[in-house]
Amino acid sequence: MLIHDPVHKTVILDEFEQMLVNTRHVQRLRNIQQLGLVDNVYPGANHTRFEHSIGTMHMASVIGRSLELEQEDIRRIRVAGLLHDVGHPAFSHVVEGVLKRDLSLQPVIDGVHLIRHEAFTRQIISETLPGDRAIAEYVEKEFDSDPYTFFREISMIAIGDTSSLERPYLAQIISGDVDADRIDFLLRDSYHTGVSFGMIDVDQIVRSLIIKNGNVVLGSPDGSGYGEDMALTAAESMLISRAHHYTAIIHNPRTQASRMMLLRALEDALREFGRKNGIQSARGEVLRFFTEYNDGDLLGFIRSYASEASLRLLSDIRDGNIFVPVARLNQKILAPSVRMTLSTIARNGVATKKLEDLMAAEMGDVLVDLSVASGVPKSMRIAIGEEDAFFYDESALANGLVRAISRQLSLTAFAPPDAAGEMDPFLTEIKLRKAVEGLSPRLLHFIRTEQYLPVEGVILLFFGVHRLFENVEDGFISIPRLRHITWLYRTIVHLRKTVRLKNLFDYSFHERYGFPYSDRLFEDIQILVAMGIVDEDLRYYEKGGRFRQSYEYVLTWDGVEYAGELADAYKQEFGEIMDHLVMNRHSIPRDIVTIPLTRYASRKRQTGVN
Repeated sequence: MLIHDPVHKTVILDEFEQMLVNTRHVQRLRNIQQLGLVDNVYPGANHTRFEHSIGTMHMASVIGRSLELEQEDIRRIRVAGLLHDVGHPAFSHVVEGVLKRDLSLQPVIDGVHLIRHEAFTRQIISETLPGDRAIAEYVEKEFDSDPYTFFREISMIAIGDTSSLERPYLAQIISGDVDADRIDFLLRDSYHTGVSFGMIDVDQIVRSLIIKNGNVVLGSPDGSGYGEDMALTAAESMLISRAHHYTAIIHNPRTQASRMMLLRALEDALREFGRKNGIQSARGEVLRFFTEYNDGDLLGFIRSYASEASLRLLSDIRDGNIFVPVARLNQKILAPSVRMTLSTIARNGVATKKLEDLMAAEMGDVLVDLSVASGVPKSMRIAIGEEDAFFYDESALANGLVRAISRQLSLTAFAPPDAAGEMDPFLTEIKLRKAVEGLSPRLLHFIRTEQYLPVEGVILLFFGVHRLFENVEDGFISIPRLRHITWLYRTIVHLRKTVRLKNLFDYSFHERYGFPYSDRLFEDIQILVAMGIVDEDLRYYEKGGRFRQSYEYVLTWDGVEYAGELADAYKQEFGEIMDHLVMNRHSIPRDIVTIPLTRYASRKRQTGVN
């Protein structure tokens, strides 16, 4: 079977891939747009998840051949690439947003709450596809494998789950920091939107991938220094494209407004459906959003159950009458403490919805949207001689781009075009700022009463080190700067063993790199830097005859004040953290930096914060 693709040209499918393409799970993707409502901004962006799945399958085999994988492994990663989005809901990520904002709607299978589309993908691949008799017989005959065992492995590869794979690099090819999925969507989104930011040098990127110690890493096949430089350059270019992709496409105000209009209409329809049919039926319908519905089906559901006000939102989307921004706050405007508060709220769907609803009620005829960037790259390694290191430790450009992505935060009020013309932008922004400064601390307190916030545990750990070594004398302040981020990882692993701190430091760790490492903890540290709570300083050192770079961390003045308030909220937990630090004071890797107190505290005055 031949497919003529505008991005990859001719793509050839074998018999098994044709069988999978003809399943209803893959065919459903033909009517789900890859970018949801982005075609309201970029008219050509009406490509589908089906196209993207074919492209991911093709890119997986390109990478597999470059890595000289065995043919059977290439077949597996092609199948995983083809199926990696079968659990994706209609209209991009809008439905996932609903589940994060209303916990009662989350489907539960085998006692597990399903929230992200990857969980539904795993369920379809590992449990549903093996039940197809023709497919099961083909797997038994051609792969000499039990269908359920075969598709269980495929599901892990498809969603990037390396936890129990003998060859983790297979999953990393589909879902890693530099993978077939990302390469295809950057190329495809760029092609269909006309935005050239997504154009990347695929050949150079693919040539820069090698397998080392069972993982896909950046490196030089011939081991040359120039090859290492080109591997860094290729990966940096892809990271630049990803950062621009967020700004130009995902965070475009018109895209955000369209998404919020659809989200509100869907939430309204689900409330009415649940009222009429019960919450269990509502959960069952949501499950169908991920397994059966396409874009048209979802619109039909909304039209069947939504209120007149929500139906007007749908009509406005259809007619191109998209709400316009009347006030927008971002990281350049907000003080670090407010940034950090909003960043924490934005990662809790229930609190985000409460904030948006309360602010909309205070401001009148508007929709409010709080958005942060996601998908910060976390784990790509680069081979350096006989060793390997994190890509972001070897590239200052990459480190800056990770921070730039982490920093993308916006709070925007949208109004209908006719109402927006009557609003004073300056006064509306002041009103928005006052509302967020009044509401966000209350909502942060609300989150804490419901669950621990691990990122706040990290802040408290920084604050404990600061308090332990801080010294103010004769107008100067001496403060500690942590030399090794790995100390944070090891210390948190130790602290989370205690009963009181287990939930506060709720991070999962692995030791594939020779020390405890957590993707989520890495991301949280980058958020603290991006939000202005922690400063990150670049340092160079010599090892093995070559200069390497590392980063040191120090709490900012704003971070000290923010952490001081947290310490009051977590008195018992902070007491245990301090006890540990005092007992291990001499093993904390730090430099002491002495600067004028006025210089350290001046940043607060410069921001104009009272």
